[in-house]
Amino acid sequence: MKKMIFFSWPIFFGNLLQSSYQIIDSLWVGNLLGAEALGAIAISSTVIFTVLSFIIGINGATLTVLSQRKGQKDEEGLKASLNTFVFVLGSLAIIMGIVGFFLAPYILRFMGTPDTIMPMALSYLQINLIGIVLLFGYNFIGTVLRALGDSKTPLRFIMMAVALNAVLDPLFIYVLDLGINGAAYATIVSQGSAFIFGLLYSILKRGVPFSIPFLPPLEEFKRVFKLGLPSGLSMMAISAGVLAIMTVVTAFGDTVVAGYGAAQRIDSLIMLPALTLGSAINSMAGQNIGARKWERVGDIAKSGMILILVVTITISLFVFLSAEYLMRMFVDDQATIEFGTVYLQWVAFFYPFLGINFVLNGIVRAAGAMFQVLVLNILSFWILRFPLAWFFSSWLGAEGIALGIGVSFIISSLFAVGYYRFGKWRKIDLFEQRS
Repeated sequence: MKKMIFFSWPIFFGNLLQSSYQIIDSLWVGNLLGAEALGAIAISSTVIFTVLSFIIGINGATLTVLSQRKGQKDEEGLKASLNTFVFVLGSLAIIMGIVGFFLAPYILRFMGTPDTIMPMALSYLQINLIGIVLLFGYNFIGTVLRALGDSKTPLRFIMMAVALNAVLDPLFIYVLDLGINGAAYATIVSQGSAFIFGLLYSILKRGVPFSIPFLPPLEEFKRVFKLGLPSGLSMMAISAGVLAIMTVVTAFGDTVVAGYGAAQRIDSLIMLPALTLGSAINSMAGQNIGARKWERVGDIAKSGMILILVVTITISLFVFLSAEYLMRMFVDDQATIEFGTVYLQWVAFFYPFLGINFVLNGIVRAAGAMFQVLVLNILSFWILRFPLAWFFSSWLGAEGIALGIGVSFIISSLFAVGYYRFGKWRKIDLFEQRS
C-alpha cells in the first residue's frame, strides 16, 4: 500500500494537471465566448479523443511490455521494444491525423452537431488534428518513464505544459482575438513544447534508450500488434461509445450539450484516482509478473481496491454537495447550470464501481490480457452504457442520461470482478519463456 501511494501520487497530480487543460480551455472559452463555444469544445474534444484513442490504446501496451522487460532486466529486449513502439505509434499518429482532418466535417454532422456550433467545432477540431503527433508524443514520453518505474519526472513535463497553456489561452483567445481557435493553438504549442523538452531530458538525463526509429524485426511487430491491436481497439470501443452517448446528448439541444460539456470536465476529476491507480497498477503488476512474483501481484490488487474505494467515495461526496457551485465556474446560463448540476449529482455516487473496473483491468492488462479487456470494454460501453443512457433518457428526459451511465458502471464492475477471479490471465506468457 505504501509503495502504491508513493508511486501513484505523481501520476495522480500529473493526471490532475492534464485534466486542467480542458478545464482551463473551458473556463476561458465559456466565460469569454459563451455557452455555444463551450458546447463546440465539448463535441470536438470527444472526436479528438476518438481519433487519438486507437494510438493511445496501443500505447497502453507500452506499459505492459516495457514494465515486464524491466522486471526481467532485459536491456536489449527493452531497446528493441521501445524502437518498435516509436516506429508504429509515430506512423499511426501521422496517418490518423491526416485522415481525421479531412473527415472532420462528416464526423461532426454524423454526431448531430447543431448548426450554430458547427463552424467553431470544426475549426477547433481540425487545428488539434494538425498537431496530433505532438499531442500524442507528449503522452508517450510519460508512459515510457512510468513503465521503467519513474513516475515523478513526467510530472515536471506536465507542469511545464500546463503553465504554458494557462498563459497562452487568454493571450491567444482574447489578446490576439483568435477566439475558439486560440484555445486549440494554445494546447498544441504548450504540449508540443513539453514533448520536445521531455524527449531531450529522457535521452540526456535519464538514459532512456531512444534511437532514430528504424523498421523493427517481424517478431517485435507481431508482439506489438498482438498486444497493441486489441488494446487500441479497446480504446476505440470506449471512445466510440463516448461519441455515441454524445449523439444522445445532442438530441436535447444546445443547452444540454453545453451543460453536459461542462459537467464532463468536472466528471473527469472524479475519474482521476481510478485512472491513476489503473496506470500505477499496470506498471507495478507488470514488473512483478515479469519477475514471476505472483503473491505480490495479489497484494497489489487488494491494496488497489481498498485505496480506490476510500478515495472515490470521498470525492463523490464532495462533488454531490458542491455540484452547482462547480457548474457556475464554467457558465452563467441558468438552464445550463441546472442540467449540469442534476447530471453530476446523479452520476457522482456510481464512480466507486468504475474505480473497481480500472483497478482490476489494470492487473489483467499488466499480464497481457488485452483481448479480454477489449471484450470487457465492448460489454461496458456498447451492451450497457450507450443503450442504458438512450433508454433512461427516452424515459426520464435528459436527466436520465446520468442514471443510464451510472447503472452501466455497476454491471460492468461485476464482469471485471468475475474475469479477475475466474479468468486465465495468469497463464499468459508474452515472451514465451516458460517451457
